[in-house]
Amino acid sequence: MGIFDGLKSVINEAVKEENINQGNHSESFQFSKIPANVSELQALPEANLNSPYAAVALAMIALCGYKQNPGAVYEMLDFLNGPDEVSAYTKSFIKDRLEGKTYKPFSFFEGATVQNNYTPSEPFTIKVSANPNSFIEENWATLYVQSAGADSPRPMKLRKKPSTGQWFVVDIQCLSDIRIPVAEDPWA
Repeated sequence: MGIFDGLKSVINEAVKEENINQGNHSESFQFSKIPANVSELQALPEANLNSPYAAVALAMIALCGYKQNPGAVYEMLDFLNGPDEVSAYTKSFIKDRLEGKTYKPFSFFEGATVQNNYTPSEPFTIKVSANPNSFIEENWATLYVQSAGADSPRPMKLRKKPSTGQWFVVDIQCLSDIRIPVAEDPWA
């Protein structure tokens, strides 16, 4: 029986690796609170940035702090952006997408719904997924997060720095409009 258990383990690991390589993979991350600044973000275990999934999760939890302190969010995104600073264009893009709509990043976390005005459960839990096209270009990835206010998953693009093995967020594409929360819907 020991031989078959070992064989089963080897097969399960091979299937898991194949699923990751084919993009049929998701990872969930939990955060006890929203980081208030880059030091708090860097103190999180995911901040080693060895996983593209973790980098996406960190970007999403950082964006949740926009209403309290946009400047701190930009500093956190600078860290997650790697060797490049977040551009003025990206800052303008984020401001345009989140001004008056700071509920958007919260909509990606478990428990958030249109009916509860995108108030996620705590701890803050987010699922990051890949599809078969997520890793088609070497050192690049496009991963996805699902908003409770959207019908399809939203992308975020990442780039791997081969010398360190770290993954950095280079394009936050997931902030387009979603269904407005009930509290702001005049037709609700």
